[in-house]
Amino acid sequence: MPVSAETCPHYLTLAAEQVPEGGTAYKCCPPIRSESNRDLLWDGLRRGVLSCVVSDHSPSTADLKVPDFAAAWGGISSLQLGLTAVWTEAARRGHGLADVVRWMSAAPAALAGIAGKGGIMAGNDADLVAFDPAADTLVDAARLHHRNPVTPYHGRTLKGAVLTTWLRGRPVDGRPHGRPILEARA
Repeated sequence: MPVSAETCPHYLTLAAEQVPEGGTAYKCCPPIRSESNRDLLWDGLRRGVLSCVVSDHSPSTADLKVPDFAAAWGGISSLQLGLTAVWTEAARRGHGLADVVRWMSAAPAALAGIAGKGGIMAGNDADLVAFDPAADTLVDAARLHHRNPVTPYHGRTLKGAVLTTWLRGRPVDGRPHGRPILEARA
């Protein structure tokens, strides 16, 4: 039986020791764990035990992120910040951009059996990102493109900046361009 294991940007970049009192922007399921647990996740990626870093995008309106952890919505929006968040910590730990691309693009596409995705090669969709790995990005929740800009990364400086994104060769300009993937997979 094939078995896979994955993690998400927030588990690789946030630690329980950093969660402020009442900081429900950090609430997710499972919850953010300790720094030592985060180190184990990075070790799992390094050794190939974990093969993918996936978004687990779980947006929430600000009114659902009430200060009471028991009542607050559990989820972290991560689509817009995932690459820079993971790259920040990966670079700090000595991983290269090729590792991040494998974990966040090639491996998830292969695992999901989505042909034409996950790599730059003839015949694949031209899904591309112009990324400046040396830039610094100060996260301002009010400037996010999420419908509900709630993020535990607000005020943090992340390494790298997405300059432009193309989906199937067309620039992404703030409008949806995706299409449902409905075909059966092996």
